[in-house]
Amino acid sequence: MPSTTTTRGSARRWGPLWGARADDWAAVEAQQQPTYEAAIERVGIEPGARVLDIGCGSGVFLRLAADRGARVHGVDASEALLEIARARVPEADLRLADMQSLPYDDDAFDLVTGFNAFFFAQDMVAALRGAGRVARPGAAVVIQVFGRPERCDLEAMKAVVRPFMPAPPAGAPPALALWRPGVLEALVVAAGLRVRGAFDVSYAIDYPDADTLGRRLIAPAGIAQRVGPEREPAVRRQIVAALAPQRRPDGSYRLSNEFHYVLATSA
Repeated sequence: MPSTTTTRGSARRWGPLWGARADDWAAVEAQQQPTYEAAIERVGIEPGARVLDIGCGSGVFLRLAADRGARVHGVDASEALLEIARARVPEADLRLADMQSLPYDDDAFDLVTGFNAFFFAQDMVAALRGAGRVARPGAAVVIQVFGRPERCDLEAMKAVVRPFMPAPPAGAPPALALWRPGVLEALVVAAGLRVRGAFDVSYAIDYPDADTLGRRLIAPAGIAQRVGPEREPAVRRQIVAALAPQRRPDGSYRLSNEFHYVLATSA
């Protein structure tokens, strides 16, 4: 299905960055299936349910939902990722859109999800409010963010690339530690949603060798573009060196990360 929505706001900023190396990111996302299954176990997906995934990426979650008989919909800021999702879930209604301007009617969905997505919005509370708007009354809204830093191997990679990230806009509030108890819940309540519960899940992603590790970890969120082609080889080496503790005897790498979820319902 062709894109029908014009991106704006955070989507205009993040779409080209996430899409620049879509295949490498899709390979990483394919291994995140356990985190999606953990959410499905808690909220359930009935055949015929209308499901929306916000920031659907390459469509891994939507494939799981469609296989359970759901009628699946997804929005993402990256056309390149949506093309991969269309191949993975051809029956899905996929749209290029900003998460703060969802192109759907009120009360349209039986389940709305956002896996590591909402914190990319210019206004996270507004994005959560939009998720609640398109969810039918009482429908589940699943919000996933990174967990405790000491339980995320990716923190070593983030430390390497942080100097290349742009400074926050002038006047922007400080970044919140969304994994801390009550922080994400407070945003959910501010968006007019009701908190049903929270839980944490850890899972591991495997990389067969150092070259694959460096290539795939410089791909998300436009990191490679921010680093630039001249510095990229050196930054890749720094990432690999920082993750040396995760190297296994056969030369592969296993990175374990914790994720924090809040389950909410629309009002």
